Amino acid sequence: MSTELQLKTDKMIARKEDGVGWMIFNNPERRNAVSLSMWEAVGDIMTDFGADDDVRVVVMKGAGDKAFVSGADISEFAENRNSAAAEENYNAATASAHKAMMTLQKPLLAMIQGYCVGGGVAVSLAADIRIVADNSQFAVPAARLGLGYGYGGLRNLTALVGPAMAKEIFFTARRFNAQEALAMGLVNRVVPLDQLEATVAEYTAMISENAPLTIRAAKATVVEVLKDPDKRDLEALEEKIKACFDSEDFTEGRTAFMEKRKPNFKGR
Repeated sequence: MSTELQLKTDKMIARKEDGVGWMIFNNPERRNAVSLSMWEAVGDIMTDFGADDDVRVVVMKGAGDKAFVSGADISEFAENRNSAAAEENYNAATASAHKAMMTLQKPLLAMIQGYCVGGGVAVSLAADIRIVADNSQFAVPAARLGLGYGYGGLRNLTALVGPAMAKEIFFTARRFNAQEALAMGLVNRVVPLDQLEATVAEYTAMISENAPLTIRAAKATVVEVLKDPDKRDLEALEEKIKACFDSEDFTEGRTAFMEKRKPNFKGR
């Protein structure tokens, strides 16, 4: 059964289907460039998906077949970024959206085909796993626009691809194809375009069948590993790990193993 969330904009689509939450950037005529209203909707979608125990994994993608996300929607700059106050409001909305994606405790996958450019790369970095079609192209053209790029975005990129490749991406502002993105560690998998949907479905099925509390603890641990040592909350991690051992799912996992059957995890 599929259900769709009611949002304040039709340029974002959010639906739930078979344990998967789908967040779709729905601005295909502009290659899914993200407007202010779209950024604002991201937080609402992530909050809903995060609170719904029936949603085991979240996938984000772009509408149409041309792009995942191609950056900010420049057509609305004159209206929504025309003053210091307006720019501050816009930046607050984008920061809130990125925080909502980055702090989602459930697995977040990015399903990418076509262009993934500028802000699109930043959106993709919020995902835990990036599965891309072989026609995908990536670029961060900040150096061609003369704009400054925030610490958070560069830190996330550097953590993923390393300092040398992060510098090449920014210094050259050139486009990288899917195989180059795979080689540098920017994406997890590259598949033929006609296999993209099937591959994402395979991943969501595997993840959905596994123990949610274990996945949540593992995701939280990786987040802490990437922090500076003096900022890590190891006590909170220990609580998440203990919760796994105290859960009904741990009992179910052991029992299913002994009975040689597939476990039926509930997330509690």
